[in-house]
Amino acid sequence: MNGDRSSALPVGLLPTALAATGMAQVELTWIAQRIEHWLRFGREAGGRILDRRRRIVEFRPGTVFAFVRWSANDYGTIFSRIDIVRVVAPGEPYTTLPFVRPGGESLLRIEGWPKVAQVLGAIDAVEALELDAGDAAPDHWRHVHNRIAAGHAPRAYTLARHRAWLQRRELRP
Repeated sequence: MNGDRSSALPVGLLPTALAATGMAQVELTWIAQRIEHWLRFGREAGGRILDRRRRIVEFRPGTVFAFVRWSANDYGTIFSRIDIVRVVAPGEPYTTLPFVRPGGESLLRIEGWPKVAQVLGAIDAVEALELDAGDAAPDHWRHVHNRIAAGHAPRAYTLARHRAWLQRRELRP
């Protein structure tokens, strides 16, 4: 893949059509031992298979998902990254991300496999509480990003913190 993503637009919806539907599309790729783009969590609203190696998944506004990208060459891993993204509603500002159309609100962005593994561990810890990681407080994922970026261990997500998030969310207009 050459980094020119304009060739992928005709496969999915054009950006203006995406904005009208409010859905975000994520292109997933799997080429064994070379390129892996996969979702760690997130409630899919739809999707379609493009070919043996690629598919598109769609998410509704407000959905939070984790998107992992990894690639290697003959000598080993050359790139690894995880993004945790909230799909924005039409008209909301967003950040563009590779393979995510049109983009979303970035809650976490970490590069390098040791740090990506730390984020995967934080996701596992949330799921160990029998919670869907996509339902965790967005502030938790920002906290995880900031702590790992600073070289510190993130604080654990707790059921008490989750209950506080749910109460705060109910108070929002």
